Amino acid sequence: MQLAIIGLGRMGMNMARRLLKGGHGVIAYNRTPTKTEQIVKEGAVGAYSLLELVEKLSPPRVIWMMLPAGSAVDDHLGQLKDILSIDDIVIDGGNTYYKDDIQRAYLLAKRGIQFMDVGVSGGIWGLKIGYCLMIGGAQETYQALEPIFKTLAPPEGYLYCGNTGAGHFVKMVHNGIEYGMMQAYGEGFNILEASPYRESLDYAKVSHLWNQGSVIRSWLLELAEVAFAKDTRLSNIQGYIDDSGEGRWTVQQAIETGVPAPVITLSLFQRFRSRQEESFSDKVIASLRREFGGHPVISSEEKKKD
Repeated sequence: MQLAIIGLGRMGMNMARRLLKGGHGVIAYNRTPTKTEQIVKEGAVGAYSLLELVEKLSPPRVIWMMLPAGSAVDDHLGQLKDILSIDDIVIDGGNTYYKDDIQRAYLLAKRGIQFMDVGVSGGIWGLKIGYCLMIGGAQETYQALEPIFKTLAPPEGYLYCGNTGAGHFVKMVHNGIEYGMMQAYGEGFNILEASPYRESLDYAKVSHLWNQGSVIRSWLLELAEVAFAKDTRLSNIQGYIDDSGEGRWTVQQAIETGVPAPVITLSLFQRFRSRQEESFSDKVIASLRREFGGHPVISSEEKKKD
C-alpha cells in the first residue's frame, strides 16, 4: 500500500523503515527536512510541506501521524482537513488521550475524512521485532488498512479494539500497567541494593536469572540486564523519571469510573517524587517523628558534611 508518515522521530523513522522493507510506498514528511532527506536515501519519497505530501498520495489517501500528543496533532489536523478529500484516512499513532480522538474524529467526519487511532508500543526495538498495535475506529477502515498493520506488527501483534478512541484507551491502560511493573522492579532492586548481600550480587546476572522460568520474567527484565551490564550500579545516571501522560490519564480514568488502582497511582506519584532532589514533605515527616517520638533527625549541616 501507499501511505504517508508525518513525524520522523524515534518511532516514526523506524516505522517508515519497516514499511519500506515490507514493500509499501512511503511518502515521508518531517518538520525538519534533514530527517526527510535521511529516509529518502533509504527508499521513501520526500515531501517538504503538507500540501506536497497530499499531492503525492493517490486517493483515497492514507496519512499516519507520529507526533507528540497535544497541540502538534491539532496543528497538523487543522491544515490537513482543508487539503484532504472525502474518504481519505488519517491515523494518529502517537500517545494521544482517547477523549481527544473522539473530538478530532468528529471534526474530520464533517469533511468526510476518516480517522483511526492506533496505540503503538515497541519503542526503539520495533524496527527489528515489530510494533504492538492497538487500533480504534471504524471496522471497515481497519480492514482496509490491515496490510499496513500486518507489516508493522509481529505475528498476532495487532488488535482491533473498537470504535474511535478504543485503541488509545487500551494503550493508555497498557502504559499504566507498565508504570506499575517498572516501579515493582525498581523497588525490588532497591531492596537488594540495601541488603547485606549487595557486594556479592551482580544485578545483570540476577535479571538474567529471573528471566529463566521465573514468574516475574519479562522483556523489562531483559532490558534491566542490558542496563546493569553497561553500568552495574547505574552510577552514571540520575534517578529522575519523566511521565509522558498515559499514567496520569490512566489514574484519571480510574477515578472517573471508581476503579481502585493503587499500584498504578503510587507508581505515578513516585515519578513525581523522583524529580525532587530533597522533598519538603520528607522534612515535615522527619520533624513530626522528632516531635512526637523524639526520633533523631539529620541536620542540614550534617548532610553537607556527608
